[in-house]
Amino acid sequence: MALEQKDIEFIENYLRENVSRILTEQSLAKPPVVYEIELRERMVRVEEELKHQRELMQKGFELMEKSFQMMERRFEMIDKRFEQVDKRFEQVDKRFDQVDKRFEQVDKRFEQVDKRLELLENRFDQLSRRFFQFMIWTFGMIISATGIIIAFMKM
Repeated sequence: MALEQKDIEFIENYLRENVSRILTEQSLAKPPVVYEIELRERMVRVEEELKHQRELMQKGFELMEKSFQMMERRFEMIDKRFEQVDKRFEQVDKRFDQVDKRFEQVDKRFEQVDKRLELLENRFDQLSRRFFQFMIWTFGMIISATGIIIAFMKM
């Protein structure tokens, strides 16, 4: 089935009239000047929106920079606190060193006392021996004297 020339011409005329009307109604086929103006307006709106987004991003970056600076200050404060703690530990170490020196002095004193006690023990031992010898000699003398007195009385 082939279309006749009349039918083809009818279809072409119908499409020209109706398609241009439909496109005009839907604003798809506007004249180039109107379309160009509309495109420019859209471009301006897009550029303004991009500018606004860029400003928002810059504000966000500035806020991030401020927060980083605040964090950096906090870290500096923490570093200062650690330095103070280090100084305190150094002071505590010095105090421990002083306590160690005092303990060393106390140890020396105890050693001296131990030496003195040893001397006293030696002296006490010597005194005990002398006392024991004295007791033996005294006992011997008492027995001898008693024997001599008894022998003298029997005569």
